[in-house]
Amino acid sequence: MKKIYVISCVIFIIIFLTSCKQISNQVLIDNRKQLIKVNVEIADDNNERMIGLMFRENLDENSGMLFVFDDEVNQTFWMKNTMISLDMIFISKDMKIVDIKYATPCEEDPCRLYKSSKPAKYVLEVNGNFTIENKIKIDDKITLNQ
Repeated sequence: MKKIYVISCVIFIIIFLTSCKQISNQVLIDNRKQLIKVNVEIADDNNERMIGLMFRENLDENSGMLFVFDDEVNQTFWMKNTMISLDMIFISKDMKIVDIKYATPCEEDPCRLYKSSKPAKYVLEVNGNFTIENKIKIDDKITLNQ
């Protein structure tokens, strides 16, 4: 049984590593004092969004994943199989931060849900405490560089 589990995990990781677009895009966050650059992977389809940052043991400094949705609605995330703490930055279609959640790895089932307090079209996940360290707050503006 353990062997089947290990094989399943390896297959999942292979799918994961090939699923997210490894394009070097940047998100610029204007915190009204400076522009903060974040190199992002884009997750813009259901499979990529479902996998997200699962099974990552670390995330480079000033790196993250940008989730792109078709519609602007209240977004809900969880941390299942996520090994690192993350800041979830919820962004409106007008490219303003509408909410920030501080998320920790899920250690019990069911996992806690993190829901935006306002509708968001994008969600930027970065290392835990990134928003605090960079003084990023609600209403700060975002620009996408491709």
